[in-house]
Amino acid sequence: EIAENFLLKKRKQFFEDITTALMLSVKHKAELKLGASLSQVVIGRPVNFQGLDSQKSNQQAIEILTRCAKRCGFSHVDFLYEPLAAGIDFETQLSQEKVVLVVDIGGGTTDCSIVKMGPNKDKLDREEDFLAHTGRRIGGNDLDIYTAFHTLMPLFGLGSEYKTGATLPRTFFWNAVATNDVVAQNDFVSNSNRLAIEQLSRDAKSTDLIQRLIKLQADKLNHRVVRDAELAKIALSQNESFKVDLNYVADELEQNINQSNFAESIQQPKISIQKLIKEALIQANTAPDIVYITGGSAKSQVLKQAVLSAVKEELGMDVELLDGDYFGSVASGLT
Repeated sequence: EIAENFLLKKRKQFFEDITTALMLSVKHKAELKLGASLSQVVIGRPVNFQGLDSQKSNQQAIEILTRCAKRCGFSHVDFLYEPLAAGIDFETQLSQEKVVLVVDIGGGTTDCSIVKMGPNKDKLDREEDFLAHTGRRIGGNDLDIYTAFHTLMPLFGLGSEYKTGATLPRTFFWNAVATNDVVAQNDFVSNSNRLAIEQLSRDAKSTDLIQRLIKLQADKLNHRVVRDAELAKIALSQNESFKVDLNYVADELEQNINQSNFAESIQQPKISIQKLIKEALIQANTAPDIVYITGGSAKSQVLKQAVLSAVKEELGMDVELLDGDYFGSVASGLT
C-alpha cells in the first residue's frame, strides 16, 4: 500500500510537471507578443473534469492547475466554466436580454450552461445569471473513436465469425481504437494480445481480415485509423460522404463513409450529449430563447440536429440555434 501511494504521488508530480511546462510555454509566447510580463490568468475549465466521483475529481484538478499556474509565476488565478466563457463571447452581440442555452462540444468534454445574458450585464459578478450547468467527459475524441469502430474496424474483422460460426469478440477491435483509454491501449500493443490475435487469425473464417488487424497491432497504426475517422467527421460537416484511404494497411483498401453511416456510428455518444442538454433544461426550469452551439465538433450537422431534437423533446417546442466561433469563442470569453 505504501509503494502504491508513492507511485501515485510520483505520477501526479509528473503530470503537474507536464502541465506546468505547457502553461509556461503559452505564458512565454503571450509575454513575447505583448512585450510585457503577465501575473494574472483566467483558466477555462469543463463543468466536470471526470465522470466518476466528479466532485473529488474537480477539486483535485483545480488544485493541480492552480499549483501549476503559481509555479509559472501567476500571482492571481481565476477559473471560469468553458461554456460560460463561450456564452460571454456571444453576449457581446446581444442588444436585449436573453436566456441562452450554451452547448460546448469540445475535444474531450461536452458542457452545457443556461445563462441570462444581455448588453447591460455586470461581467464581474454573474452568479445569479447562471441557471444551470451540466458536463461530462464525452466529446469529439469519442465521436472519432465510435466512427472508427463502427465504420472502419469491420475491415479488420469486427462482426466476422469463427470457423465454428460464433461471432468474434468485440474487445480486440474496441481496444484498437479506444485511444483515450490508457488501459485499452496498453492491452492492444502487448505481446499477449499479439499472440491472441495470431490465434484469432487461425480460428477465424476471414483470416485475411484478421491479418490486417495483426499489421495494425504490429506497426501501431491504430491511432492513424482513428485520425482518419476524425478527418471523415470533419469532412462530413460539409459533405455528404467521405472516402477513407487505408492503403497504409493494405493496397487499395478504402472505406466510404456517408452521413447516415456517421449518424449511426455515434449514436451512443450522441445520446449522452442529449442527456446533458435535458439535465440542464430540467435544472434551470426555464425555456431558453436561443441555443448557442460552439466547440470543434459542433460543426457537425448530425450533432446540431441532435441538440435541437433534445431541446424539443424536453420543452415540446422549437428553439432557434445559432453557431458560435467553433474554436475561438471560449478563449474570447475568457479574455
